[in-house]
Amino acid sequence: MADLSAKVGSLTFRTPVIAASGTFGYGVEYDGLVDWSLVGGVSVKGLSLHPSEGHAAPRMVETSAGMLNAIGLQNIGVERFLKEKLPKLRSTGTRVIVNCWGNTLAEYEGVVERLDAVAGIDALELNLSSPNKREWARLPSSDPSITADIVSAARKRTRLPLWVKLTPNVTDIVPIARAAADAGADAVTLINTLRGMAIDLVSRTPVLTNTTGGLSGPAIKPVALHMVHEVSKSVRIPIVGVGGISTGEDAAEFLVAGASAVQVGTACLYDPSAPARIASDLSRVLDRLGEASATAVVGSLRERVKH
Repeated sequence: MADLSAKVGSLTFRTPVIAASGTFGYGVEYDGLVDWSLVGGVSVKGLSLHPSEGHAAPRMVETSAGMLNAIGLQNIGVERFLKEKLPKLRSTGTRVIVNCWGNTLAEYEGVVERLDAVAGIDALELNLSSPNKREWARLPSSDPSITADIVSAARKRTRLPLWVKLTPNVTDIVPIARAAADAGADAVTLINTLRGMAIDLVSRTPVLTNTTGGLSGPAIKPVALHMVHEVSKSVRIPIVGVGGISTGEDAAEFLVAGASAVQVGTACLYDPSAPARIASDLSRVLDRLGEASATAVVGSLRERVKH
């Protein structure tokens, strides 16, 4: 069988398949439903300094090729996570990536500083890209300078590997990825959801109380692959690819496009075993391709010869 180990900067993962933030709870909810030996890591539900209620229902709706969500980053807050969730999550043996956010620069600094002091966390993932936070006014990672300011401030307050999750809701993601890298990010996570909406024709109103939500699932996979490939040609830090991954073939495509690891999101909502299943599928895909390891295919895309 192919070697599934993967590296994202200084971190080694037993497989390159990670459960994406917001779709796998705090990881502990899935204990007993998943083979942890095949799960590279869990990026926990985005945490803020204090608990956040998120938006009122309805805040999720299925689409023909995925789903829209406007959860609004509901979470139990850092202190409850550290006390109630982290010890059990660490006992699974998988890598722990803590996705975190704030409504202000000071809140980003505060949550990062609090998490830096805690043993058992392998990396932090700054969420600069949720399309559903009204308090943000604009997406932080839609602007290179705002991205750089937040990443730089966070970098000064943690020694942990720092990942930055970027939005696809921009004209060109490359300058933003460069800004994150230059400001001290150790990796970028591409991509978060695409902004969209659904309409109830009977009432002629938006289905979601937030009006718009983030589109995820198979529909966004081509967009995510393109952005991973573009960024991989322009930055030297690792990329964690996410967007519509539901099979081992999907995961392999992201690795070929330039991702060092992948995250599985929407698939977890209908198949709790998705990260482990996809890792197992990936092993068979690599065998079929005649590759001895997952790292061997990273960035191996061959450009078509132009005549």
